[in-house]
Parts: sequence; structure tokens; C-alpha cells
Amino acid sequence: MNLDELYVTANLAKLDLDEKEAEKLALEVSRMLEYFSVMEKIDVTGLEATVQTLGRENITRTDIVSTTDVTGKMLDNAPQTEDRFIIIPKVL
Repeated sequence: MNLDELYVTANLAKLDLDEKEAEKLALEVSRMLEYFSVMEKIDVTGLEATVQTLGRENITRTDIVSTTDVTGKMLDNAPQTEDRFIIIPKVL
């Protein structure tokens, strides 16, 4: 990646780069692009697409409808309430 392309991209990303940072970043981005071109040449035909490699699955719980009055318990524990609302101090 040349410096002109880098400055355009940095501007779009709202980055303010000095000359030293730009040169370093241009070198690193060029290395990444070279590596990507090597990866493009790898034959992956017959390989199944993967999302992650650790074999983990999402662990979910069953949603159970409950008639427990959680709101009442929460309001009982609040230091200050008004009707069914918790009063909190102003922060601004």
C-alpha cells in the first residue's frame, strides 16, 4: 500500500497520522496484503467451512414463563422509590 492510499484510508477512518506513523502502518498493511495473496493461492476445495475451531457449541437454557413478582422484590430493595419507579440521584 502506498502512502497516498494510506492517507485516503486513514482520512476515511478519521485517523490523524504523522509521517512516521504512516510509513510504519503502510509497511505493516503491505505485509498483510502480501500474506493475504499467499492465502488466496491455497487450495481449499473439499474443505468444510468453519466458524470456529474449538468445537464449542452455544449453551442455552430453556425459557420458562414465571409468575414471580420480581418487580416487587426489586422495589423493596431499592433505597428510594416512587410508585413503581426507583429514584436515583442526578448524575449531571
